Amino acid sequence: MTQQPMDQDELDFLAGYDASLWPHPSVAVDVVLLTVSGGSLRTLLLRRDRQPQQGRWAVTGGFVRMDESLDAAAGRVLREKAGLDGVFTEQLYTFGDPDRDPRTRVIAVVYYALVEPSRLERAVAGRADRPLALAGLRVKAAAGALTVEALGADREPLPLAFDHGAILAAAVGRLRGKLDWAPIGFEVLPETFTLLELRQVHEAILGHPLNKDSFRRKVIDRGLVEPTGERATGLGHRPPELFRFAREGGTS
Repeated sequence: MTQQPMDQDELDFLAGYDASLWPHPSVAVDVVLLTVSGGSLRTLLLRRDRQPQQGRWAVTGGFVRMDESLDAAAGRVLREKAGLDGVFTEQLYTFGDPDRDPRTRVIAVVYYALVEPSRLERAVAGRADRPLALAGLRVKAAAGALTVEALGADREPLPLAFDHGAILAAAVGRLRGKLDWAPIGFEVLPETFTLLELRQVHEAILGHPLNKDSFRRKVIDRGLVEPTGERATGLGHRPPELFRFAREGGTS
């Protein structure tokens, strides 16, 4: 963004401005990476190797540098901590409880993305220097609010750092809220897919089964998908029809 030139009065004011007059909170970015694998919703977590919250699991995140934008900070965090580049992220929410971090006042701007499972699996396998995990998510809804547990390979809950349970719940809630109007799933499916494959993605995100006929009518009537005119191969005597996401449907 191009800034307007400053006049002399503004230059004089800034020359004498004392930034120490006001306390400065720290600003961080956290990036929630979600995927669907094995019929379950999963997320990439990093085990903290230093205090505070040492040994607990966290979404990828870090402090914003003075010379970078929030978007640039989110991209840098993904490269440095997960070895990922070119991930399309969307800003989710800002978490600013004064006591959310025991070190100091930290405001976290949270991003999220739905990512192809193989990319996250490669991230885990490719970072032996960093303890990454692709954790399953157990989502519960009560009184209109979601709570989320991250599960290890033994299906036992992983201890989460800071308020990252609430951060994960907000990301899952946003993803669920977009299912009715956005083509959720194109990030984790091939270019062409069956409606069964798409329905399984939606079921994993929602955490419950969907009626096959109602789901078909909804995604077709709302223009989220379009038929390719082709059928899947190697799936029995009556192979299912293949679809793709409609271009006018947008992105998630």
